[in-house]
Amino acid sequence: MTQSLHLAQLDYSVLQQCIHCGMCLPTCPTYDETKHERNSPRGRIALMRGIADGKLGVTEAFGDELYFCLGCLACETACPAGVRYAPMFEAARADIEQARVLANPSRDLVRALTLRLIFTRPMLLRAIGRLLRWYQASGAEWLVRKCGLTRLLPRRLRELEPLTPRIQRDFSDRLIAEIELPRERRFRVGMLTGCVQDLAFPDVNRDTVDVLLRNGCEVVTPGWQHCCGSLHAHNGEIEWAREMARRNINAMERSAGSLETLDAIITNAAGCGSHLKHYDELLAHDPRYAARAAQWSAKLRDIHEWLIAIGLAAPPYQLSTINYQPLSVTYHEACHLCHGQKISRQPRELLRMIPGVELVELPEATWCCGSAGIYNITQPEMSAKLLERKMANIAKTGARVVASANPGCTIQLQTGLRESGCDMRVAHPISLLAEAYRASERTA
Repeated sequence: MTQSLHLAQLDYSVLQQCIHCGMCLPTCPTYDETKHERNSPRGRIALMRGIADGKLGVTEAFGDELYFCLGCLACETACPAGVRYAPMFEAARADIEQARVLANPSRDLVRALTLRLIFTRPMLLRAIGRLLRWYQASGAEWLVRKCGLTRLLPRRLRELEPLTPRIQRDFSDRLIAEIELPRERRFRVGMLTGCVQDLAFPDVNRDTVDVLLRNGCEVVTPGWQHCCGSLHAHNGEIEWAREMARRNINAMERSAGSLETLDAIITNAAGCGSHLKHYDELLAHDPRYAARAAQWSAKLRDIHEWLIAIGLAAPPYQLSTINYQPLSVTYHEACHLCHGQKISRQPRELLRMIPGVELVELPEATWCCGSAGIYNITQPEMSAKLLERKMANIAKTGARVVASANPGCTIQLQTGLRESGCDMRVAHPISLLAEAYRASERTA
């Protein structure tokens, strides 16, 4: 029987918090689909406690169950006992990878290429991004699809091909200077550009900097940033997650001088932000980084959270609309923003402050869209069911724009809208705000 290392070393009080009340059950997408106790947070915690106690071993069945979990953290929001599911979830997956109960040659190769190679080397990641950009922009992608050559791909790759994000021409380091100054400085902040966000949505990063400048923030943006480490932490690579944290702290210190000079460190990606805020826990036992990581976590702010806290300057003129009708916008809540970071009110406040925007509430706004990091790759069937449910709710709103504050959610929603033949736009709330600022400048 393979014994646990990470779950056994976890503070046992974390495992004891669950009172088995069942309040989490109706909020869990996998339990809602299967109605199996093992597919619920309560069932998974019971398994994890049994492994930590040495009564159960780390098995292939346990590995399959924990990778069937979305890690959406809706159970944390619902829990009356304040159970912190995230540390257990990450420790369990680390035990699964250490025990190698799911190991096979193809899985090992994919993990080595992605988690340990591509997403630990920003230069390599950008090089791959440029190749993908050429493939998409040169017409090669159109030709491959037109000729039906995707049929030659293995089934799994053929299913993943529509999820490929559109890569932009210029990445964040080409769009954003290392130091940018506002007309009147009120604050000094660091800006995190992410990895997927950097390749697929660098315009959102530029919009974020523009909004910060408009609100009196000097913005420090390190040119070479690393993956935040959330992909590693959520997939059992704890040591790599720690290394990514160290590299990001180093990069910000080099550009800012020191973390002490910053009033805040800003992220605009929900999934990244939920992980970035816990660098203090991740590096708590690192003598060189523990104090710096604590300072980092104390300063880490989601962009919506930060703007509402400092007093957002509302745009004086409205966004362009058709026949002067309000621009109807519905807001999809990224799991790791509303459940992981407990930020739900601020994005809505921000959207309501944009003249010309009519916010239409989305049914089941906090229900996962099925992206969940790489869940749409590892669990395509369950992911597709969640996306179908999300698309049905979006259609009910009649909105013209879906606001989403996470790159993974945005790619997932764009895929769903494209497959359904809908021409709705998916936009980050900050991009809508930036557009309103620019419209007011043109009018002035």
